[in-house]
Amino acid sequence: MYKCLSGLIALALLVIATAASAEVVRGLHAATVPVANQGQAAMAAAAQEALAEVVVKVSGSADALQNPVIAEALPGARSQVQQYAFARDDSLESGLSARFEFGSAYVNGLLTDAGLPLWTANRPRVLVWVAVELNGERQLVSSLDTPELAAQVLVEFDRRGVPARLPLYDLRDATEVTLEDVWEQRGTDIVAASARYGVEDVLVGRAVVVSTGQWTGDWSYFSGPLRLDRSSNASAAGGFLQVGVNMVAEEMASRYAVAPSGAVDARVPMVVSGVLEFSDYTAIVNWLESLELIEHANIQFIGGDRIELGLDAGADATQLATIIELNKRLQPVPGVPGELVYQWTN
Repeated sequence: MYKCLSGLIALALLVIATAASAEVVRGLHAATVPVANQGQAAMAAAAQEALAEVVVKVSGSADALQNPVIAEALPGARSQVQQYAFARDDSLESGLSARFEFGSAYVNGLLTDAGLPLWTANRPRVLVWVAVELNGERQLVSSLDTPELAAQVLVEFDRRGVPARLPLYDLRDATEVTLEDVWEQRGTDIVAASARYGVEDVLVGRAVVVSTGQWTGDWSYFSGPLRLDRSSNASAAGGFLQVGVNMVAEEMASRYAVAPSGAVDARVPMVVSGVLEFSDYTAIVNWLESLELIEHANIQFIGGDRIELGLDAGADATQLATIIELNKRLQPVPGVPGELVYQWTN
């Protein structure tokens, strides 16, 4: 009736990779920052900066740094570093940067103690369309035409823990979106053209760079029916980009970050129908257990195409539903509010 176990496992891994609209962000508890030198004082200062960046990534909000529990913990960041590595960086005055990695249990516990939300590593990808006017000429930001600026866009998103990509700008994109569309931030046309990339979150930016190097422009963020607009005026590209990136990160976190209870609650029941193959069962359990707020997804009943699970979780059903909705193969079934009931779709 079933395929061999190895084949099922391979299929399950493929399902996990393709089922969810969200991606698992790697390196969420690590940050790379400039370091003046390899001395103890410089390392302590850099570790503090790195932990601050990690707190913002994991909580989803820069306001987290104003929390008194976080403010008290930051000076001791060096003692919480699990590992670090130096790297040469000619773009820095010191020519040196360091990557600091902190334990996920420590960071998550710190946020819980501070009463701050936790944004799991499963996060939606955003597609970024940007047009700039340099020396009186407008052009689209792409890895081919503006490689340094394109790379900087992705670096800024990585600092906030948001997966992002730029359009291919191939023939299909060229027939559906023009430079003028991006410059005028024509959301309907751009969002429609973005559908081919399998994203629901789209960021559109435009900027004029004057002779002094000043960047002036606007950002528009589209997510379903939502549209947010921000203006940006910065002395360099990084400052301009950060306005758009921060807008996306803060809005996403407001939807998906959950305040953990600090302890695993009584098992949260979850029911899934439409589970026909062993690979379906494996994909569901593995994906659920990849969420930081779920320690275990325990199978309690299997019958026909229906499975019942008990989730050992640090959040209630309503909070978990916000995160589970990122997996588009788990379609919620109308029922009692607060219950986790889904239909698995192939």
